[in-house]
Amino acid sequence: MATAERELPGAGAGAGAGIGFALDAATVLDAGPGTEGAARWLRATVGAATGLDLAPGAGGDGGAVRLRIDPDAVGDLGPEGYRLTVDGAGVTLRGGSAAGVFWGLQTLRQLLGPDAHRRAPLHGTRRWELPGTDIADGPRFPWRGLMLDVARHFMPKDDVLRQLDLMAAHKLNVLHLHLTDDQGWRIEIRRHPRLTEAGSWRARSKWGHRASPLWNETPHGGFYTQDDIREIVAYAAARHISVVPEIDVPGHSQAAIAAYPELGNTDVVDTTALSVWDTWGVSPNVLAPTDTVLRFYEGVLEEVLELFPADVSPFVHIGGDECPKDQWKASPAARARIEELGVGDEDGLQSWFVRHFDRWLADRGRRLIGWDEILEGGLAPGAAVSSWRGYAGGITAAEAGHDVVMCPEQQVYLDHRQAPGEDEPMPIGYVRTLADVYRFEPVPPGLAPEAAAHILGTQANVWTEVMENRARVDYQTYPRLAAFAEVAWSRLPAPDARDHADFERRMTAHYRRLDALGVDYRPPAGPHPWQRRPGILGRPIEGAPPNV
Repeated sequence: MATAERELPGAGAGAGAGIGFALDAATVLDAGPGTEGAARWLRATVGAATGLDLAPGAGGDGGAVRLRIDPDAVGDLGPEGYRLTVDGAGVTLRGGSAAGVFWGLQTLRQLLGPDAHRRAPLHGTRRWELPGTDIADGPRFPWRGLMLDVARHFMPKDDVLRQLDLMAAHKLNVLHLHLTDDQGWRIEIRRHPRLTEAGSWRARSKWGHRASPLWNETPHGGFYTQDDIREIVAYAAARHISVVPEIDVPGHSQAAIAAYPELGNTDVVDTTALSVWDTWGVSPNVLAPTDTVLRFYEGVLEEVLELFPADVSPFVHIGGDECPKDQWKASPAARARIEELGVGDEDGLQSWFVRHFDRWLADRGRRLIGWDEILEGGLAPGAAVSSWRGYAGGITAAEAGHDVVMCPEQQVYLDHRQAPGEDEPMPIGYVRTLADVYRFEPVPPGLAPEAAAHILGTQANVWTEVMENRARVDYQTYPRLAAFAEVAWSRLPAPDARDHADFERRMTAHYRRLDALGVDYRPPAGPHPWQRRPGILGRPIEGAPPNV
């Protein structure tokens, strides 16, 4: 699988048998053309953990780790596929591309044991032994994603870089970065400096679910400079991870309106009195349907496109979800705009917003992706859909010929609690255990093959309303992301036929890897005392609708 040690997916008969190989001071690293980046990563991580130099070379008494790009060797496993062979002469890793070589190195690191995931060697010497094996492996889906919400609670740049390392260890290759929302604007836009000067800070934060009477009175905020974003994108690209930015329109925009009041519906609300929202849920303050707003966000997206180059991030996410229409219904200007555009009603006005940026991005060689509400009103052929409200939106989009990323709330929203007990910190949403995530199937049953071909892949979403820091994000995300990663990478049996007992057995080794990586995951027996949040109101009713 993508994470825990196993008789790995796609491994041929006899994998794990034969003479093994031990890395030692004489082992050299023979990196073929195109694998230089993978070699640098191996020296910086496995080299640091083992204390071995892994010097450049073509062999030697200690043998070699040989890295090659060789599409023929991986056959139909595709460009991200690899073949890893370990025998008495050393290690040979062939990938369908540089990405395939990189994913093969993640398996190599797993096979070396948990201590290979540390940042420095432990005291004393040890042998770094690899079992004899011949593994042929490749991913089921080209989109294996994690959505990280840095708008509700800001994550410092170093924490994002750390998440990229953890994603790479789990063979995930898309980071969807949720950069703007009602509660904060997190990306520097030089032509509109108040987006971060005013829009990146809120005076306080709701503590717990929005029904909680408690508040954290400490101002909260932060943002990424443009150079921070460039660093994040480059760091991700070195790990064969694409970063997809999300800039929300026309809803989830109160932080932007607080910074620039002219963006709001000024004929029905005093937008100059608005501040960055300090609670959770869906704000009623949405963008006005004006040409001024369109030009403003075109300027925003021009800078975003420069920061996220097309060769590493062809998609741009525009949100498009949860847009309350009350202000538009009350606004004479919005009603006049509906009549002028001939879009029928307020729902048509939201579709007009989406279609405008769909065309605008397509004209610049990019692809729009948005939450499944963007289906309402029709989309351009190149637009893709993030299906979050169950399978239905994804099915509709795929059958209409649109590419789909499956991320249904009921299965892969990792902010939802992991057990029904009272010890779960700030419990919200559905109970979704590690076993539940392992049973998730991204392709809806019964979907016709031509529609199923439009399922780009899947994504786990980490919304951070009740995750105030890195440790809380770790707790909600891990170990469930390990189960998700196996679902996204491997060609597993149908959900009812999956061997959860075997997965749990393999997770025993993976917990030790997470320990070595310093991940504050939820232990199988329940939260540690310091991971609990006693007395903080959540949303503990099983099956409660998302916005209750």
